[in-house]
Amino acid sequence: MTIRQAQSRPRVALVTGGSRGIGRAIAATLAARGHAVALTYATSENEAHAVAGEITGAGGQAMAVRLVADDRASIARAVADVRAALGVIGVLVNNAAIAQEKPFLDLTDADWDRMLAVNLRGPFACAQEVLPDMLKQGWGRIINISSVGGQWGGMNQVHYACAKAGLNNLTRSLAKLYSAQGITTNTVAAGLVATGMIANELETVAGQEKVRNIPIGRIATTDEIARVTAFLASDDASYITGQTLNANGGMYFGA
Repeated sequence: MTIRQAQSRPRVALVTGGSRGIGRAIAATLAARGHAVALTYATSENEAHAVAGEITGAGGQAMAVRLVADDRASIARAVADVRAALGVIGVLVNNAAIAQEKPFLDLTDADWDRMLAVNLRGPFACAQEVLPDMLKQGWGRIINISSVGGQWGGMNQVHYACAKAGLNNLTRSLAKLYSAQGITTNTVAAGLVATGMIANELETVAGQEKVRNIPIGRIATTDEIARVTAFLASDDASYITGQTLNANGGMYFGA
């Protein structure tokens, strides 16, 4: 499919963790809707450049850039590189994350600290780095990719659930601070999605029981999450801010 350039000057979108899974689908979807996309990787350099190549090969604008979510200096360098290559960032998708299944009593301080550093401090730092340009433009979209685990709690990933719950509140806080300046912030709270991150969980009895109990009858595709994200990045979502948009097939009905 040929990329459609929807704007004469495409808005620049930064998608963290864009080399695979949900991030890859988001990068491709935003590009197809006219955004110049910078997708980041921490270790999967070849995969990230392959995604960027697919987008440019279809006529879009894309670049791959290294960004380590728990390293502020790496984030600042990535933002500067994107600004120099594509222009100021108008859309930030905080998608990069890690997961770890481990019984609560076996969690170490190091496990806890790394989970929150990547899954919560990373999005906080990314938002801080891009907000000055968004404020100058008077327009911006910050979209945090969270999880149903951050809403209903965790059993074998307590630290992951706590980090995602914090991310949901970061969304609400940024919305209160910056919506009047034209910058909306929202969360996409995904349920079970067909990615490598949940492969181990789906092999467990508990994971298989989760799938059986999803009202819609299946897990989500990455493209379904990407389309929800692209909507929130668009002008059609201009009056939506501070919200947690559930894309979970009915696993959880709350906020």
